[in-house]
Amino acid sequence: MIFESHKLLTKHLKSTVIGSKSIGLIPTMGALHDGHISLMKEAVSQCDHLVVSIFVNPTQFENKKDLEKYPKTISKDIALIKKHIDANKLTIYAPSIEDVYGNDTASKEYHYDGLEKVMEGANRPGHFNGVGTILEFLFTIVEPDKAFFGEKDFQQLQIVKKLTEKLQLEIEIIGCPIKREAHGLAMSSRNERLSIKGRKKAAFIYQTLLKAQEYFKKNSITKTQEFVKDTFSKQADFKLEYFTIASEETLQPVVTRKYKNYHYMGFIVAHLEGIRLIDNISLPQ
Repeated sequence: MIFESHKLLTKHLKSTVIGSKSIGLIPTMGALHDGHISLMKEAVSQCDHLVVSIFVNPTQFENKKDLEKYPKTISKDIALIKKHIDANKLTIYAPSIEDVYGNDTASKEYHYDGLEKVMEGANRPGHFNGVGTILEFLFTIVEPDKAFFGEKDFQQLQIVKKLTEKLQLEIEIIGCPIKREAHGLAMSSRNERLSIKGRKKAAFIYQTLLKAQEYFKKNSITKTQEFVKDTFSKQADFKLEYFTIASEETLQPVVTRKYKNYHYMGFIVAHLEGIRLIDNISLPQ
């Protein structure tokens, strides 16, 4: 079933699902792709019922032009979900801005113990307040047992875990591996805005991360960062916003020497054809 009203959604779930079946939640902003479908299939394998939200959340866009350009393909999204997920195990929530925010489209303020102050948080002020606002709303009305998120947005995944801890919610947050296109580009709704040529060219991001992963095994943190920056400087079509090596647990950037038993990850944001693309990779020593 498809609901545009959170009140009707809650009434439906409480009368047919909550209390008798386990619920998995997948929050999306639409423009769905195979990465989203892989999350849904994982959720269905672990839960009795799946709730998918489709909502382009305005409060997590600090750039209004980016919000205006974000692809909106609701009919196509619903058809794609129904193609892969049993309708008897599925509820779709596709609200208006008014249904979520009423007359005040503003985010709450959240503190994630510093997770929100680096990388995406530092480059997109207020972004994670918007993320927290919509997720708290969804968690409250859906009451899921589990919520599923892709690891492409790894910082967001860690922040969602911190959010449920802060709100003392008994929701298991499950991270799922990055789903990639055949040439390696991390699947993203933003990829739809790339030209066919640009989409193929964007594979360079993941190719560089793989080289950095190998380079890191024999070189320092500083040298690895310089290697990535130098590699991108030779590509006129790309603009590297940042490449950061950080702790997997705290997300804090690491610029000194390597430490044993420390889990490092490389986080990257690069622009191609005016599209902001993100990715990450583990950096074993």
